[in-house]
Amino acid sequence: MPEYKSVEQYLNDQQEDAKNALLELKKAILAAVPDAVELINYNIPAYALVPNGKRDRQVMIAGFKHHVGFYPTPAVLEKFADRLSGYKSAKGSVQFPLDRPVPSELVSEMVRYRKAMLDGKE
Repeated sequence: MPEYKSVEQYLNDQQEDAKNALLELKKAILAAVPDAVELINYNIPAYALVPNGKRDRQVMIAGFKHHVGFYPTPAVLEKFADRLSGYKSAKGSVQFPLDRPVPSELVSEMVRYRKAMLDGKE
């Protein structure tokens, strides 16, 4: 796997269906927090939700052969567990299969919730 220098480079290196799903995730994240800062962290796209936000203040996305991963933190996944029951998930991630539409509004809600947590409003 190459070392990615930009989100654009990462996206362009993905298979077409994964790239399209990742672009949907990116759009949903930026719809929720328009001033999120896009960067590469752990060699995948990340979005800092607060100025100079390190890993614990970011959400991340990644492309795979059969799904895209969304990494919003365990607390966010716990809050939305009932609405994510149809998706495979782990402690801090959820997988959206490439053969189904990305639940963009749900992703935006999750990102808004994470941002509110970081701002001390949740």
